[in-house]
Amino acid sequence: MAHNGVLFLDELPEFKRTVLEVLRQPLEDRRISISRAKFTVDYPASFMMIASMNPCPCGYYNHPDKDCVCSPGVVQKYLSKISGPLLDRIDLHVEVTPVSFNELSNKSIGESSDDIRKRVIAARNIQEERFKDNKGVHANAQISSKILKEICEIDQAGRDLLKKAMDKLGLSARAYDRILKVARTIADLESSPDIQTNHLAEAIQYRSLDREGWAG
Repeated sequence: MAHNGVLFLDELPEFKRTVLEVLRQPLEDRRISISRAKFTVDYPASFMMIASMNPCPCGYYNHPDKDCVCSPGVVQKYLSKISGPLLDRIDLHVEVTPVSFNELSNKSIGESSDDIRKRVIAARNIQEERFKDNKGVHANAQISSKILKEICEIDQAGRDLLKKAMDKLGLSARAYDRILKVARTIADLESSPDIQTNHLAEAIQYRSLDREGWAG
């Protein structure tokens, strides 16, 4: 894996579980440790992982117009190929549903790629300035748990919202940290000095594979 590269895994559940579990350490620590009888070697592995998967073997689970033909229990078995600890380490879970013809033919124009690029560059500049005194840290995703509370401070309303989400979704402490980092990034994209409740709510929505009832 190249340092600061992108690793794209298509059809994620089709990979052997043992292979996927090996990714847990580099996703968490941004390094790979190889141990032998007499020595251990660490290699840098600060990469971005992007993965895609169908919602079920037939591909129609949660489809707005077509029925899933998978037999009972098959969907859950398919999704369970991805372990909870691995999902914890993936910041954004995004469910992409099919787009209807009417939506495709709609001529309304959204935000341009150029405008989005400017917002992203501005957010990255904010983070570069924020971490200028932290060696090896350039973005929110890289911050340690030690400085998380300082960088990702939230008010009482935000803490209440996050607590409800933790209880309802059964989120782990690691998922909690990821939500805070994503919320901080959403705030940076809006040039907001503070994390607002709406930033937290959006970050929580990106834990779709943790939602109660998913494939249940």
